[in-house]
Amino acid sequence: MSSAGLAVPRHAHHPDMARVAALSAAITLNLAALIFAMRPLAPQFAQVVDSVKPTVVTIFRDPPPPPPPPDMVVKPLTKSVPITMPVHVNPLPPPVQAPPKEVSDNPKPSLPPTTVTPPPSIAPGVVSLAYRASPLHFPVQAIRMHMQGTVLLRVLVDENGKPIDVVVEHSSGYAALDKSAREQVLSSWQFQPAVIDGHAVKAWAQVPVDFVLRDM
Repeated sequence: MSSAGLAVPRHAHHPDMARVAALSAAITLNLAALIFAMRPLAPQFAQVVDSVKPTVVTIFRDPPPPPPPPDMVVKPLTKSVPITMPVHVNPLPPPVQAPPKEVSDNPKPSLPPTTVTPPPSIAPGVVSLAYRASPLHFPVQAIRMHMQGTVLLRVLVDENGKPIDVVVEHSSGYAALDKSAREQVLSSWQFQPAVIDGHAVKAWAQVPVDFVLRDM
């Protein structure tokens, strides 16, 4: 076989320009439509992206375990020993025996002790006493005004016969005579004291004092 018979004729392939132009136009239209459709959504995507805040994740780790407690040392309790104080006991003296009472053949009944009652310090009631001295002076003012009358006095006389208190029991009708009688009896009169069981005692006595002009 000759080389001329084996040669294959080659034809040059040229692209169809009309078909390429149509494909390019279709791709351009689709791309333009896609871009136009996505333009209104761009601001919304931006707002959504801005509103989303980053989330902070905090990781907590477990605290370290506490140290083990120290070993407890148990000590035995010591028993307290009671302290006894020495007690000194003084021996009691032997009882003293009373001597036996002598029993007489003729016993006599014991008499109760006699009580001595002291005499009273003042005589009971009102008594009449004798006078030792009874000087009486008529008041000058009463003489001038012709006053007269009887003053009844109650006089307390002590153990020596001296008046120590005078009370007007019945007036003479004149204050000047009553006052003069009381003062004179209290200052200068003397009485025989009252006596009870041989002892002088105080006593109240009634003493009349007469003021009479004819006797002057």
